[in-house]
Amino acid sequence: SRFSSIPALPRGGQGRLHRARHHHLKDSIGGSFSASSHRCHHKQKHCLPIPQCGALSISPLLFHPHTKGSQIIMDTTQKAVKRQASFCNAITFSNRPIVIYEQVRLKITKKQCCWSGALRLGFTSKDPSRINPDTLPKYACPDLVSQSGFWAKALPEEFANEGNIIAFWVDKKGRVFYRVNDSTAMLFFSGVRTAEPLWALIDVYGLTRGVQLLDSEIIPPDCLRPRSFTAIRRPSLRRETEDTRLSVSLCDLNLQEETFHVTAATCPIPQNSLNSQHSHLLPSQLESDLRFHHLRGPHVKILDDQTVARLEHAREERTLVFTSRPLRINETIFVKINKSNTVRTGTLSYGVTSCDPSTLRPSDLPYNPESLVDRKEFWAICRVVVPLQSGDIMGFMVNSDGELHLSHNGASTGMQVCVDCSQPLWMFFVLHGAVMQIRLLG
Repeated sequence: SRFSSIPALPRGGQGRLHRARHHHLKDSIGGSFSASSHRCHHKQKHCLPIPQCGALSISPLLFHPHTKGSQIIMDTTQKAVKRQASFCNAITFSNRPIVIYEQVRLKITKKQCCWSGALRLGFTSKDPSRINPDTLPKYACPDLVSQSGFWAKALPEEFANEGNIIAFWVDKKGRVFYRVNDSTAMLFFSGVRTAEPLWALIDVYGLTRGVQLLDSEIIPPDCLRPRSFTAIRRPSLRRETEDTRLSVSLCDLNLQEETFHVTAATCPIPQNSLNSQHSHLLPSQLESDLRFHHLRGPHVKILDDQTVARLEHAREERTLVFTSRPLRINETIFVKINKSNTVRTGTLSYGVTSCDPSTLRPSDLPYNPESLVDRKEFWAICRVVVPLQSGDIMGFMVNSDGELHLSHNGASTGMQVCVDCSQPLWMFFVLHGAVMQIRLLG
C-alpha cells in the first residue's frame, strides 16, 4: 500500500513515479516537514460482520458549508456535493471533527466518464473554518498532502462507480481503513496524527463527480484487523481473452466492450498483406525530432537511433518507454507496430505523465504499471481496445482542451481520456502481450 505521502493522475493518478524528496517542503499553512513513504503489511484476520450501530449521538456529519473548492456545488442540507466542471478544484471537508473509529460513509451519486483518477479520501488536523477557500489547491494529492496536517489517498478507480457506498475511518494508531459496500475492511494508509482533532477530507476528483454523505457509524475496534490493500483480490477489469494486470483508465468496461465490438464490426483490421499500404495514412512530411528517452524498463531495448523499442524478455514487467521530450498541444505522434505475436494475448498500453523521465532511474519503474496512478505526479494510463497487428499505425494527439485522441490506421477512435495539459506532458508506452516492438515514425 502506498500512503498519504505518496498519493495519486491527476491526475489520475493525478497520484506519479518520482524520486523520493528528501528536502523539506514548506507548509503553506505553517511549519515544514520531510516527505517520506511507508509500506505496511498485515495478515488477514476473519472477524464478525461489523454491526450496524445506527446514528451517533453527536451532531450529524455534514460537509463544511464554506471551505470548499471553487467547482463544488452543495445542496441546502450540506449532505450532497457535486463538481460542476473540470476534473479538479473540488476539495471538501467535514463540518466537525470526526471521532476515532467513526465511519465516514459516502455514496457516489455521479460518475463522469473519460477522466483519469477518482475520489481522494483522508483527514486533516487543520480546522477548515480557519482555511481560506481561495487558497485551496486544485488537488488534494499531491498538493494538500505535501503540507503538514493533511493525509489522503486515491480510491482505486474500479471502486468509484455510481451507487457504491464507501466508508473510511481512522483508528487510535493513526491507521486509515476503508470498505466498499459490504466488503471486508481494507488498510488504506497510515501515519495520521490522532492526538489532535481530525476533520474528514474528501476530494471529488476525476471520474467521481458527485457524492452524498450518509449517517456516520462507530466501528467496534476489536474487529480492525483487515487485509492490507496489496493482499486484496481486486475485481478484474480485463477481457477474458487478455492476461494483463493493467487497470483500464477509460470510462468503464462496458463502454470499452461496446467500442471494441462496434469497431470490429465496422472497421475490420487490415490483413498483413495490406499493411504496406498504410504509408498513405501519414502526412507527406513528418518531423523527426521525436525519440524514445534513454530511461526505459530493464526488459526493453532501444534501437535504431532511439526510435525503436523492442521487448527483450519473456517477462512483461517494467517494460515502459517514454518520449524524449514533452508533447506539443495538437501535434499527432505516429507509432507503428513493428512486430506482433499472435500467439500471445494482450495489447499496447499508453499514457501521459507530468513526470520528467530524466528524474528517474530504471529501478524507479514499477513492476506493475497500474501503481503509477498512486504517484504524486500526474499519470494517465489507457489501453488500445482493438486488436493490433504488425504494420498497424497508431496516432496519438492531445488537444488544447486536454482530450487525448487516438487513431488506428487513419480511422479516428475518438477521445480516450481527458488529461491535465496545463503542465508539460511526456508520453509513455507499455509493451505488453502481442505487441513486441514499436517504432516512433514522427
